[in-house]
Amino acid sequence: MAEKMKPAVFLDRDGTINEDTGYLSDPKEVRLLPGSAEAVKRLNRASIKVVVVSNQSGVGRGYFTDSDLSSVNKRLKELLKKEGAAVDGLYYCPHHPDDNCGCRKPNTGLTSKAALEHGIDLARSYVVGDKVSDIELAKNAGAKGILVLTGDGIKEKGRLIRPADFVAKDLSEAVRWIMEDLKGARR
Repeated sequence: MAEKMKPAVFLDRDGTINEDTGYLSDPKEVRLLPGSAEAVKRLNRASIKVVVVSNQSGVGRGYFTDSDLSSVNKRLKELLKKEGAAVDGLYYCPHHPDDNCGCRKPNTGLTSKAALEHGIDLARSYVVGDKVSDIELAKNAGAKGILVLTGDGIKEKGRLIRPADFVAKDLSEAVRWIMEDLKGARR
């Protein structure tokens, strides 16, 4: 019997979980935003899949290599693990914006791949991020979109094409809203 598909929370990386330093390529520069590890841990405790989806055009632009990016992602996972938190998957688009690939947010390539690999029901899922592309990804994937006001969130709020389902001051507030929303969906 096939396992029932479950909702997930798709998180943008830079500006949502960790500080956005612009084309982050040095693992020593990875710094978690306050409360982000605790927010991820709360999702972990509730058995909700947490998947990072991130545009990383620095690879396609030649600013850093896939290996540099792997080191940064490894460091992010290590910092989360130190706080008792974990992500179930980490997917990124390495392409230049001009490449017109299907994986660059707001296209749904990353979420579709994760959904297949992890048994995720996109229609019951959430996308949390600090950019218009994150909210548009949510809408394109049929998920709910939450804009966080960390990273670029404050300046991006005025640029939204379609409204976010919720605007949160940070990832902690976003996760509180998600947990309440999921409770309401079970009634």
